[in-house]
Amino acid sequence: MPERPTERPDPERLKALEERLARTKGAAGIAPAADDRFRQADMAWRMVIEMVAGLGIGFGIGYGLDALFGTLPWLMLVFTLLGLVAGIRVMMRTAAEMNRARAAAEAAGKEGK
Repeated sequence: MPERPTERPDPERLKALEERLARTKGAAGIAPAADDRFRQADMAWRMVIEMVAGLGIGFGIGYGLDALFGTLPWLMLVFTLLGLVAGIRVMMRTAAEMNRARAAAEAAGKEGK
């Protein structure tokens, strides 16, 4: 009678698969995912998108309330400015996050030397 497969993975097969993958990656010369310059550009685009999103959401809420209450353009201006402030706050938080990550990476690099 044939042996039934078990629910647990076979360690030998997994090890063989990992070795094949390592050889394939080594032969293909797969580079790291992204260069540091591209990561910084990605973060810059993230900040721009956060700013534009804050402005757009503030404008949309203000315009909608103005249309509802008939106070055009006052609420639109107020909420657009609030969206600008919110976008700047999110950008500053992202910049602080980047600085913490860079400081941690530098500290880890200095400890390793």
